[in-house]
Amino acid sequence: MPGPLDMPEGMRRKLEELDSQYAMVERRLADPDVMADHRAVRDLAIQKAAIAPLVESYRRLRAVDAEITGLRGTTDTELAEMAREELPRLESEAAALLDSVKSRLVTSDDRRVGSVMLEVRAGTGGDEAGLWAADLLAMYEKFAARRGWSWEALEVTAESGGSGGGGGLRSATVNVRGEGVWSEMAFEAGVHSVKRVPATEAQGRVHTSTATVAVLPEPTGVEVKIDWARDVEEHVTTSQGPGGQNVNKVATAVQLHHKPSGIMIRMQESKSQQQNRERARRLLMARLYEQERRRQHAERTAARRGQIGSGDRSEKIRTYRYKEGIVADERLPGEYQLRDLLAGDMDRLMNDLTEMETARRMAEL
Repeated sequence: MPGPLDMPEGMRRKLEELDSQYAMVERRLADPDVMADHRAVRDLAIQKAAIAPLVESYRRLRAVDAEITGLRGTTDTELAEMAREELPRLESEAAALLDSVKSRLVTSDDRRVGSVMLEVRAGTGGDEAGLWAADLLAMYEKFAARRGWSWEALEVTAESGGSGGGGGLRSATVNVRGEGVWSEMAFEAGVHSVKRVPATEAQGRVHTSTATVAVLPEPTGVEVKIDWARDVEEHVTTSQGPGGQNVNKVATAVQLHHKPSGIMIRMQESKSQQQNRERARRLLMARLYEQERRRQHAERTAARRGQIGSGDRSEKIRTYRYKEGIVADERLPGEYQLRDLLAGDMDRLMNDLTEMETARRMAEL
């Protein structure tokens, strides 16, 4: 009779790799030099928390497997009697542990990414699209607060004539950081459509507007190599308002052009040139990382479709219907309460999306 650790070799190798990584993270967290770097400690703590349940379950599974193997191989009469009583319990525990390990394994890479760049842009629908983009951004900020994630606005551009408060939003880039941020926020990439009566609509007609959302995993410094001197052109200018006019006389806005990829980044939210430069570099690294991640993913899974976080961002993923007070996600059969989502209560939606994706990935093991 096969034991609980009779699993595909690729799966076993991945689990052993994660076990080793977990041990390495524990060693680094015990290093006094690392402990002096608060950002490094935070990132390592996120990595550890992401894989701890999986590694602990796998270690327990190995221990149970060893017990089962020992009991099955016993020749002692007294031990054989004990084995007959103990084996069913151990085999049941091993089966449950194996299911848990598989489920956690297929999402372990996602959970280790503890920082993302969230980009929200107004789509079709004129002024109403800008208002809808602002509402979406507010929804995500509330959701991040509920999760205990940090929220750092890197660049926020109001629509011309808007104030950024009650007005519309042309675009926004926010760094969101915390445990599980990529595994959940990756579901949000795509087009979000809203059906409602705009504040400017005199006859009460329902309009459809859209906003696009992109979610980019932010890499650590060792994951993306950039030759800043040769490959990146930097220009420092004065900040500009929605209409293109200069809003101050001091050159603090930073624009980066990554020549090999053609990616352009402009950052002007801060009044500090150095802070804008640091933010622009982080965003450039995230976009390059996402570009490479998508390329590798396409090569590995050319025959698969719908991978979370790497699908076509031009496709509609969700519709928010104000008249009925419901939200329909294109990937799920049920409906969700609009007021809950707008208040940042996205728990049920995220749980359903996670279960759907986990089941899909487990079916492919």
